[in-house]
Amino acid sequence: MDAPVLHEVADGIATITLNRPQARNALDAAMKEALAALVPALVADASVRAVILTGAGGAFCAGGDLRGMAEVRPTMDFEGWRARMRDVQPWLAQLIELDRPLIAAVDGPAFGAGFGLALAADFVVATPRARFCLSFMKVGLGPDFGAMYTLPRVVGVQRAKELMLSAREVGADEALRLGLVLELQPEDRLLERARALARSFIGASPLAVKLIKQDVARSLASDLPTMLALEAEHQARCFDTAYQAEAVERFLAKQPPRFSWPPDDGR
Repeated sequence: MDAPVLHEVADGIATITLNRPQARNALDAAMKEALAALVPALVADASVRAVILTGAGGAFCAGGDLRGMAEVRPTMDFEGWRARMRDVQPWLAQLIELDRPLIAAVDGPAFGAGFGLALAADFVVATPRARFCLSFMKVGLGPDFGAMYTLPRVVGVQRAKELMLSAREVGADEALRLGLVLELQPEDRLLERARALARSFIGASPLAVKLIKQDVARSLASDLPTMLALEAEHQARCFDTAYQAEAVERFLAKQPPRFSWPPDDGR
């Protein structure tokens, strides 16, 4: 039997592949258990400089496994359902708060919890056949997998409520316009482009990446004096690194920088 989640680490890039293509990579108990073991290990692995999250078989993730939920329903009460949700939250929070770039490569459906997983990423690269849907209202539920936190930060409050309450599908072109997707790529270039984005951060300052991600997350629930104070503290921390000193030397010597966002390679 194939593993529900595949992963590899090569050249500083970790690739996580949801691997239930026969079920469009719906999140069942085995997949959640695999992610609960895998994500903390990747977080603790200092050799990992960027992470790619994708799905097998032309789908990203169709959401929760409704068949599995129906099977356990007779044995579940309120506390059981709440515990079921809380079980995924530690590793999900680690993905959302990851101090390294997380890139979602989305092909096909990203529905329900799958949409939430995509929203955990810093950058979403998708194919023209990608589709996004917070389908929870169709089965009498509210959004989970962090979407209540992440979606308003991506598209704004009014649009987030519309997408949650309507449970409508968003195609790839609209997702690009809404800012849900950074860019679109053909199916045969999706992972190549995700890897190019990830490779660009191999040469980046780990401290600068970490602090930028932390500060952007804090800024939406903070105020100007707090953010200005953080800018001063964190900029000083970055100045006080060998990486920054070398970067200035390379600039003055007209040498190429260690960090370079991927060039236009056919986007």
